Amino acid sequence: MENGTPSPEGNDPGQDNNKKEGWERNLLERLAFASLDEQRKARRWSIGFKIFFGVYLLILLGMALSDPRDVKPRGEFTALVELEGIIAPNTAASADYVVSGLRDAFKSKAKAVIIRSNSPGGSPVQSGYIYNEIKRLRKKHPEKPVYAVITDICASGCYYAVAGADRIFASEGSIVGSIGVLMDGFGFVGTMKKFGAERRLMTAGKNKGMLDPFSPQNPRHNRHIKTMLGEIHQQFIDVVKEGRGKALKKNREIFSGLFWTGETAIKLGLVDEFASASHVAREIVGAEDIVDFSYRENWLDRIAGGIGSAIANTLSSRFMGQGSIR
Repeated sequence: MENGTPSPEGNDPGQDNNKKEGWERNLLERLAFASLDEQRKARRWSIGFKIFFGVYLLILLGMALSDPRDVKPRGEFTALVELEGIIAPNTAASADYVVSGLRDAFKSKAKAVIIRSNSPGGSPVQSGYIYNEIKRLRKKHPEKPVYAVITDICASGCYYAVAGADRIFASEGSIVGSIGVLMDGFGFVGTMKKFGAERRLMTAGKNKGMLDPFSPQNPRHNRHIKTMLGEIHQQFIDVVKEGRGKALKKNREIFSGLFWTGETAIKLGLVDEFASASHVAREIVGAEDIVDFSYRENWLDRIAGGIGSAIANTLSSRFMGQGSIR
């Protein structure tokens, strides 16, 4: 084995080492190529998933921003505007939303406009805005009638709003009326005495503490509030008389704050006929297809509004402190 003499077995150690190194190199190369191949596949899957997710988001965004009113029926149609829920600012039944829907409906090529009403009432100011806009649009578009269709309930401010319609429809079991005005609250004077609490109210202006629930009632304040409620009530009465005209029967109970079923409301002249929105569109308007013009915020508007409210609340609490003027 010395001086390069071959081993008795005839094997060369150098060849064995070369074979071993070649085998290890091949294995490493295969592993490296396999790893690269897996990385390429992972990248392709990642890119494909991102493209799919992006297209999916675009479809959702298109659906959120799309306006169903853009899809017009082939022939004549009837416009629909919903008046649903409490009539107050920043609600679905606010004057801003309802009036926006009415304006869009009257601008369209609809044969007539239906106001589908399901509301217990709310703000007399917001209701008055809606009533006035109905009267204005009727005068501006005399060829386009507007019908109010009551579903479950149309009471108080709701009836105030729709009294300006050409005709009012309801179902036999609908709740209609409540033509009156109220202002309610709670008094905790007796509770404070029971627990030995003392009310410390400081005002500038002798009447500024009016309606404070922790102070005794003041007869002079009560008279003032009743006068104010009487004025609003009379405005309500005048609107109903103007809107309903000769159809309204002479009955003092109509303006007493009572409410009735649709069956009795017809006898009192508060409702003209029994009919649903689809019946009115099909049988009275003569345009069975209905297009909804109700104004609704899309999700981007709601997000923006939520962010704006949060910022406003934060700034208010930061800079306005604990005091407030009411």
